[in-house]
Amino acid sequence: MTAGSPDLGEQALSKIVEAGMTSQLDEAENVDVDIRTNPVKLVQGEVDSVTIVGKGLVMKQDLRMETLEINTDKISINPLSAIFGNIEFNQSTNAEAHIVLLDSDLNRALSSDFVQAKLCGLKMTVEGQLVTIDVKKAEVSLPGNNQLVVNSDFLLVESGESKQLTATAVPKVQQNGQCIALDVLSAEGQGLTDELTTAIFDQIASLLDLRNFKLPVASFQVHTLEAQQGKLVIHATTEIDKIPSA
Repeated sequence: MTAGSPDLGEQALSKIVEAGMTSQLDEAENVDVDIRTNPVKLVQGEVDSVTIVGKGLVMKQDLRMETLEINTDKISINPLSAIFGNIEFNQSTNAEAHIVLLDSDLNRALSSDFVQAKLCGLKMTVEGQLVTIDVKKAEVSLPGNNQLVVNSDFLLVESGESKQLTATAVPKVQQNGQCIALDVLSAEGQGLTDELTTAIFDQIASLLDLRNFKLPVASFQVHTLEAQQGKLVIHATTEIDKIPSA
């Protein structure tokens, strides 16, 4: 065995956790868990580090993550549970997370039944009047330069008028890292008032609330994000108290 390579106990425990995580996701192209400890430390309830790397992870609400990486430092665990392949922390631990969402991942979420249900029958006040809007289509593109573009087709229910909206925005972190908001830079749409444009765009942006999408491991608190060409890169922390097992 080469120096620094995992022993059989680490490998076995890692595989159990991999199976547990995969079983709690709707889809997973690959999940790799690397637990570093040794038999003596494990009996004492000590783990040097846990690294979780996933690709193509699909959670509830049909949100897909292209890649996810979570890294913990030294943690204290329940040794008896760990022997049976169930890692329970003696206290919650903070971990660093790196997440990549492709523009296709965002569009998959926008076309999901969960989101589509939220985009129909929207009630909002425009120029002092209550109107009902059905968003028929919403697509996101990421051209780079920290910008996000939304193209939307929607129906004004009361008048039966169909409208289109194209807006460019800069994503930013809000609500203590729980929500990704969008600052509109420009918007185009025939016959649209600024108030209506903002109302529709805010409704679409609200779907990026990260509290809607939780992994079996943890929820995330976002610190930084950047809209690069074709992908949204998120750096976050997460508090974990248990890693699921099969």
